[in-house]
Amino acid sequence: MSEEELQLHFTYEEKSPGNYSSDSEDLLEELLCCLMQLITDIPLLDITYEISVEAISTMVVFLSCQLFHKEVLRQSISHKYLMRGPCLPYTSKLVKTLLYNFIRQEKPPPPGAHVFPQQSDGGGLLYGLASGVATGLWTVFTLGGVGSKAAASPELSSPLANQSLLLLLVLANLTDASDAPNPYRQAIMSFKNTQDSSPFPSSIPHAFQINFNSLYTALCEQQTSDQATLLLYTLLHQNSNIRTYMLARTDMENLVLPILEILYHVEERNSHHVYMALIILLILTEDDGFNRSIHEVILKNITWYSERVLTEISLGSLLILVVIRTIQYNMTRTRDKYLHTNCLAALANMSAQFRSLHQYAAQRIISLFSLLSKKHNKVLEQATQSLRGSLSSNDVPLPDYAQDLNVIEEVIRMMLEIINSCLTNSLHHNPNLVYALLYKRDLFEQFRTHPSFQDIMQNIDLVISFFSSRLLQAGAELSVERVLEIIKQGVVALPKDRLKPLADRQVDRVLACQAFVHAASGFSQFHGLSVSSLFYPHFDHNIARMLGKQKCVRHHLCPRKNVSPFRRERHPLALQS
Repeated sequence: MSEEELQLHFTYEEKSPGNYSSDSEDLLEELLCCLMQLITDIPLLDITYEISVEAISTMVVFLSCQLFHKEVLRQSISHKYLMRGPCLPYTSKLVKTLLYNFIRQEKPPPPGAHVFPQQSDGGGLLYGLASGVATGLWTVFTLGGVGSKAAASPELSSPLANQSLLLLLVLANLTDASDAPNPYRQAIMSFKNTQDSSPFPSSIPHAFQINFNSLYTALCEQQTSDQATLLLYTLLHQNSNIRTYMLARTDMENLVLPILEILYHVEERNSHHVYMALIILLILTEDDGFNRSIHEVILKNITWYSERVLTEISLGSLLILVVIRTIQYNMTRTRDKYLHTNCLAALANMSAQFRSLHQYAAQRIISLFSLLSKKHNKVLEQATQSLRGSLSSNDVPLPDYAQDLNVIEEVIRMMLEIINSCLTNSLHHNPNLVYALLYKRDLFEQFRTHPSFQDIMQNIDLVISFFSSRLLQAGAELSVERVLEIIKQGVVALPKDRLKPLADRQVDRVLACQAFVHAASGFSQFHGLSVSSLFYPHFDHNIARMLGKQKCVRHHLCPRKNVSPFRRERHPLALQS
């Protein structure tokens, strides 16, 4: 049924005998307005719980017309009514109510209090319809994702919170009207903390206040679902008030640990959930205060990290371990070149603020460089053998090993710049990284004279030479404790001006985000959203404006335009061994 056909069912035309006027009254707008009043004005009680769920589900159904159009639907009847007219004054109240429904996570009332007959899954009439459509589309959406799996649907403890979150995301990502911006997105962008007593500027419509502490707690607890992660991304990206509040929290581990757990269980998550988690880390790591504070938070007994028993580790070191593990998993299993871009950008953002790295985190940084070095040598050997074979057969086309080498060398350069940034800015805070460098110093020999790395190898070569000479002076058969003691003494003796900082090179964060734009397109199509509206219309300009420049080394692992993230492309970092 088309939206026009649906509208006919809500068209009231009164005819009296002898009157053949074609004047009619459209009741659809009145229905939408009444639904908004039901959601916002009726108090949430046991006897009204199902009514609220059904009203929200009905609005989701009315907004599902985009799902039946291949092209972006910029004009629709439901959109028009929600953007202006009698529905407009309810904008901020509706957004606030939906957020509080998500925050409270109210469970359904006991069976005796239900108003509507219950389905076997505990939902209501329209809730079953909305959930059925969503489940089917979600299955289609997850097929074909690079390394993605259809996430197991967790048992919903609060249908009201789940439907409220879905409706909120759909409303926030509706395309702008031709003559006015999306008011629901404006409300998402501008709401403030209840403890903020400053007046709202007159230029900000649809503003309201909400308890940030309660919202923060709910976001931390609900990150197992894609929808909650998308809400967290939306708020961090679009609402500067909530972003400032979150970055100022002293318990950031409550938010960061669920995000890291998403990345750690990458094989169990669909690719879109992983991308959202990575972009959230990118946003957080743009803040120097965050990068410093995560190394001051000490965690004990991280049970979900199974590679090694971590009885005590800083949040910063754990973040490094999880991101490196994601890179290595991607190189051997997923083979998605976009993940490299985002993971390395997050490490680059953090590198200048590395503090007291755990010895295992330092080892994994060097191990990743070792893996990249082996890939480089392998491709170089294949290129040499191919060139020799071409001398005897001129008809066989040669693989483009030069391009593969360029990509791998660019990634190696990023890793070297990450190490260099740490040594230049916080050498005295990271004896374990120096120890790992010295232990694997042979890895760096081949790059010392390489023309692509001579400039960046100077500082690393200086550190290796300086501390190696001090170890030689101390004698042979030194214990680990003695080596670390010599390193700590040498850090004090090494003149800081001998380490030459590299020229600051910055790159638009929009480059790193382009991969997420591709990945989020599937998620947005599932909810009936336009791709561009996920970042506002003309998202490239807005990402650059909102996120600015990231303090990250320059790289060329950015996705090409018009390339689907679901297409398995051959990537030099994922060559078969």
